[in-house]
This record gives sequence, C-alpha cells and structure tokens, in this order.
Amino acid sequence: MKSDKTLQTTSKFLSLVLRHQPEIIGMRLEDEGWLAIDELIANANQRGHDLTLELVHEIVATSDKQRFALSDDGLRIRANQGHSVTGVDLKLEMQTLPYTLYHSTVAAFIDSIRA
Repeated sequence: MKSDKTLQTTSKFLSLVLRHQPEIIGMRLEDEGWLAIDELIANANQRGHDLTLELVHEIVATSDKQRFALSDDGLRIRANQGHSVTGVDLKLEMQTLPYTLYHSTVAAFIDSIRA
C-alpha cells in the first residue's frame, strides 16, 4: 500500500489527465472518456510519472468520492465526472431524483447558499 501522499498526488494527476488534459501525456480520450490503462501507464512513465497498474487499481478502489471507474474488462479507466474535454459523453442512465435532497454545509455558508 502506498503512502497517503503518493495516493493523493497520483489521484490528482489522474484527474488532470482523465478529466482535463490527456494531451499532457500524449493521449486522447475516447468518446465516453476511456483511456487504455496500459497506454496510460506507459505514456505517464515516459513523461516522468511513476505509475503502475497496482497503484491505479489502489486509487480506483480507495477513492472516497468514486472519482474513477474501470471498464468491465478492466483494461480501461475513466473519470466519473467533471470533464472539461470537449465531446466526452459518459452515457450514464438518467436517474429519478428523490423527493427530498440533503446538502450538508457549514452554518456560516447557509445564507450565501440560499441566496
């Protein structure tokens, strides 16, 4: 298991690549946001990032916000949300919202949220 600092730094790097700038490692996202994991690792390592399959799997498994998903065959990875790359469509199913939604916040921000 990697240190929390390594996991955090690598997770931020994966978010950058998978949500915003895949070109920084010479890649282009598929239409649904996927990248081949083996190519991601190879391209990242060629550009000085220490990335392994085990580290990728650990980040996906331990992400408290479920930031990333693996394809059913385990060969590809994508970010689950927040893409700024044009043309990415995650093809997610529409969900029915519950009647009541809750949002937790600090009391100091309630007025600005209501506004």
